[in-house]
Amino acid sequence: MALRLTGHIDLPDHSGTGGFDHAAIHTRTEQLYIAHTANDAVDVIDCSRQKYVSSIRNLAAVAGVLISEERGLVFTSNRGENTAGIFAPGAEDSLIKIPVGVRPNGLAFDARRGVLLAANVGDPAIPGSFTLSMVDVAQRRMRRAIPVPGRTRWAIYDARLDRFFVNIADPAQIVTVAGDAPDRVAETYTVPARGPHGLDIDAEGGRLLCACDDGQLVAMEAATGRVLGTIALSGAPDVIFLDGGLGRLYVAVGDPGVVDVIDIRGMQRIETLATESGAHTTALDPRTHQLYVFLPGTHRAAVFVDG
Repeated sequence: MALRLTGHIDLPDHSGTGGFDHAAIHTRTEQLYIAHTANDAVDVIDCSRQKYVSSIRNLAAVAGVLISEERGLVFTSNRGENTAGIFAPGAEDSLIKIPVGVRPNGLAFDARRGVLLAANVGDPAIPGSFTLSMVDVAQRRMRRAIPVPGRTRWAIYDARLDRFFVNIADPAQIVTVAGDAPDRVAETYTVPARGPHGLDIDAEGGRLLCACDDGQLVAMEAATGRVLGTIALSGAPDVIFLDGGLGRLYVAVGDPGVVDVIDIRGMQRIETLATESGAHTTALDPRTHQLYVFLPGTHRAAVFVDG
């Protein structure tokens, strides 16, 4: 067994619909921030004590959390109000909101230039609403909107290639934006599976890892988009996290409620761990190899350790 359960952390009950969504850990302060969409809030967990400590409220339909260790910042995508939130860990009262596109979801950040990308889900009823919002964090404003061909999913930034990568659900693509030209799509990679969703990068191997709605994990060469292989998953995935030190990718599958553990070196699924129905989002602490799985039915985080 790769993952071992070590305990649970109780979180606030849901006050509405939506459950939990993307999460991230600020390693210096050992604070975990989880989008509690149902509560229009970000819940904060102290990882050193394995305890819920507080919630940051008034973030309408918050869908994503991203942390920049280099800049000491937390970003949120507030889908219900078309804004991106920015604050410093431990200084939540400093929260500011910047207007972006329609229904922001995925986030990626170029820390060297201070450019935040918000990938907007958009609205089919609003022409031209499938966009990427490029935000100048220092100036606290959106610099431009880049049109994309369909609904966005998750996004990442790769400093080695100096590129943003963004999943597009339909057509099944990954679009790239160059860090030194953040005003247009640079390249488009065709994904050979339906519904690109979760996205991470194996920086050392130069591979994009893309989990798709039709139950496939697709590995692609990040520099070219060349397809390197696929692995069958337990169902339609959502959030994925790579532990580069262990060479393991964790894929959350809400239905039936499992985490698939992928050995990215051997490119094979080595474990499928039952969690809870609807548990589609996770957070990873790569220092301790702890995986937090968020359980919407019981309002808890299950904590697992690997290795």
